[in-house]
Amino acid sequence: MKESTFNPAQQEKDISSKIIAGMERISEVFKILLWEKAKLVGLSPIQIQILIFIAFHKQELCNVSHLAKEFNITKPTVSDAIRVLDKKRLIIKDYSSSDSRSYSISLSDLGTEIVSQTYDFSNPLKKQIDGFSHSELESLFGTLSQLIYKLNRNGILSVQRTCFACKFYKKNNNNDYCNLLQKELLSQEIRLDCPEFEERANG
Repeated sequence: MKESTFNPAQQEKDISSKIIAGMERISEVFKILLWEKAKLVGLSPIQIQILIFIAFHKQELCNVSHLAKEFNITKPTVSDAIRVLDKKRLIIKDYSSSDSRSYSISLSDLGTEIVSQTYDFSNPLKKQIDGFSHSELESLFGTLSQLIYKLNRNGILSVQRTCFACKFYKKNNNNDYCNLLQKELLSQEIRLDCPEFEERANG
């Protein structure tokens, strides 16, 4: 019981535990900011997250199966959220695929209006992060991008579109290199959500 990342005594002797406790605090901030926007527009946090995702990602990712993986929730939970969004006329279902049971989702004009009111929910957090120096931000981003990649490799994060797992990425003389862009990547150019991401066949 004593060996817990949430035990202050352990945090004092183990910086990893201290970092995890800090990340939990930040995740709480994220949830609070999202809930505040949700109450304003009469939607649940996951419904807002789905709308924002649809607004900024290509249509082939905007379906029930992928959204379930994206947000680490079940397909029935996504379907329930989509049902509400459809009832409120915030989305449009496109059944034009070969499988008549599946559909992709796009925003209606009303849905686009809701996104314009909610997509900036994380700005208070961004404002604080913007206050760090460029070198501090580079170091923090480098650590976060590697952590996200490792969590995905270990099956904890089901979806990520970071350079490290992409078929176009390689190490070139110990530097990060993108074969699609045909250029070396600076640490701040590593992407966490790349539109051109294609997963490596060998994982």
